[in-house]
Amino acid sequence: MIDIPCVIFAGGKSSRMGEDKSLLPFGSYDTLAQYQLARLCGIFSKVYISCKDKSKFDFQANFIEDIDTDELYAPTAGFIAVFEKLEDERFFAISVDAPFISPYEITKLLHMDSPENDATIAKTSFGTQPLCGIYHRSLAPKFLTMLHENNHKLGLLLKNAKTQFVHFENNAPFLNINHPQEYQEAIQLIQ
Repeated sequence: MIDIPCVIFAGGKSSRMGEDKSLLPFGSYDTLAQYQLARLCGIFSKVYISCKDKSKFDFQANFIEDIDTDELYAPTAGFIAVFEKLEDERFFAISVDAPFISPYEITKLLHMDSPENDATIAKTSFGTQPLCGIYHRSLAPKFLTMLHENNHKLGLLLKNAKTQFVHFENNAPFLNINHPQEYQEAIQLIQ
């Protein structure tokens, strides 16, 4: 078991999907969030779900609710809440809508991580994958600045931090479920 915390980010607006994707059925689970929680609990010793409001979920988990930011649906508020709640120096961040990231990708990122990094993030030919990687506590003040400046671009933060980008040749594990068509593709892949 990997001993750094894993945080599943499930607080997005899901505007492209048209409904909350974290609550869509997936595999043999009632929701995509439950699917991610179950599989990641088999990899990490501590798994949390970052969300705006835990009452939308009808299952037990270690939830970290976003700091009070009204209608902000950016991961910034989630990252700040995670840094406030956890005492660990680093954690693994993964999006609820990336169900195919495997122990291989996770282990490679952990292997490439170093205490000198602010972050260690996956990158593919599709681009940077900001919600698949390790974030260090050194970034906490930068997330607060982002919130105060109403700037929520994770890519810009990572570009201006000490980020180790880890390239992956295979794009398939990084399939994100953002649109209904991608959800249908993912359902076919999981069966």
